[in-house]
Amino acid sequence: MSRRAVVREEIRRFLEIGAVQVADLDLDGDEAVLRPGPGGPPVTHGEVFLLVRRSGRPVATLLTRVPEGADPRAVLTAAASGAPREAAAGDAAALPPYASVVVATRERAGQLARALDSLLAQDHPRFEVVVVDNAPVTGGTRELVERKYGERVRYVCEPVPGLAVAHNRGLALARGEVVAFTDDDVVADPRWLGELTAPFADDPRLGCATGLILPARLRTPAQVLLESHGGFAKGFTPTTYDPGDPPRDEPLFPFTAGRFGSGANMAFRTDVLRAVGGFDPATGAGTAARGGDDLYGFVRVLAQGHRLRYTPYALVWHHHRETWSDLETQAYGYGAGLTAYLTAILVNRPALLPAFLARLPRGLARARALTEARDTDGGGAPGAHDTRTHPWPRRLSRLQRRGMLYGPLGYLRARRAPVSTAGRGTR
Repeated sequence: MSRRAVVREEIRRFLEIGAVQVADLDLDGDEAVLRPGPGGPPVTHGEVFLLVRRSGRPVATLLTRVPEGADPRAVLTAAASGAPREAAAGDAAALPPYASVVVATRERAGQLARALDSLLAQDHPRFEVVVVDNAPVTGGTRELVERKYGERVRYVCEPVPGLAVAHNRGLALARGEVVAFTDDDVVADPRWLGELTAPFADDPRLGCATGLILPARLRTPAQVLLESHGGFAKGFTPTTYDPGDPPRDEPLFPFTAGRFGSGANMAFRTDVLRAVGGFDPATGAGTAARGGDDLYGFVRVLAQGHRLRYTPYALVWHHHRETWSDLETQAYGYGAGLTAYLTAILVNRPALLPAFLARLPRGLARARALTEARDTDGGGAPGAHDTRTHPWPRRLSRLQRRGMLYGPLGYLRARRAPVSTAGRGTR
């Protein structure tokens, strides 16, 4: 079969992927509480992607089906019976520090409003929200913030395009002891900011924290396919990454920064992130590098001896991209961002070159594994997130590998782009 015919067959199979409901089940107390995913309709019969909570904290996800005519809550409660009985030990209920939440956005006022509504509903005792309008072409974002959110949200315009540039502008304005970053296409759980920032009060060596990212909806084939292969989730076990005590099961540490978390759900001790130089403006969406800004941020902090904490209790619901074309763009961008951030490490921190070269053979093997076409595995046990219920198309694997080849060049091109002129456009 020709490559073109293979792609056509993959797209045909892709279009046959059906929608999946997203639901949220809290098993706290005598009676389970079932809710639809953010903005979704009530749960009914059919396939369901279920988040299971204990006392409000996420402990597992599972994929199951509600038979027609059955009671969804009863069926899903029974299916969740094998989930962990309680949240894993780890993060103490410390009073979280004053926090600044930075949201970079560009011409997506509708999505931004949904995100801001969820951020302003946080149960954190003291925080601020800063919106960075990145290289806008209209006044829509400014108008939204001023009209709907008034003094509850600070607005700043950053004219230089690039996610890292926008994040650096937010970092410069942050008043909090901790600065958290999320995207304009998320809905934050009410406990998100408290859970994400509390570990900083417990560990003075903590420089960064990341959290759990789950799908807000699975309505299109693209959304279902991405989540079928793991999405952005990093599991349900709280984990501390310490450069002084590297994890034995991470031979590529700290270069496998994608294992630590993602930019849609991350926080840093503000003075630590400023001390390491913030984010590299030649990385990230909106630049020739296509991505990698969050990953390089993690490595910068770890390289200075600070710890990184992953906590699954800090949850945001992410609105995945919706079309096949979106997935093609995303696959290429992920590949480019990966090698762009590795290039950034070697360009800016040449002392890390020996350690990088020592890990290169295993790194190449891992890259091949991450980008290969993947079949289904028929998973579905409670807590098993990466169920692979649909094969990963070879077309997307090839695009990711092409992106990896392009990434170093993209980063070097991005280094020649204009730099931010921080301080203008602030309200």
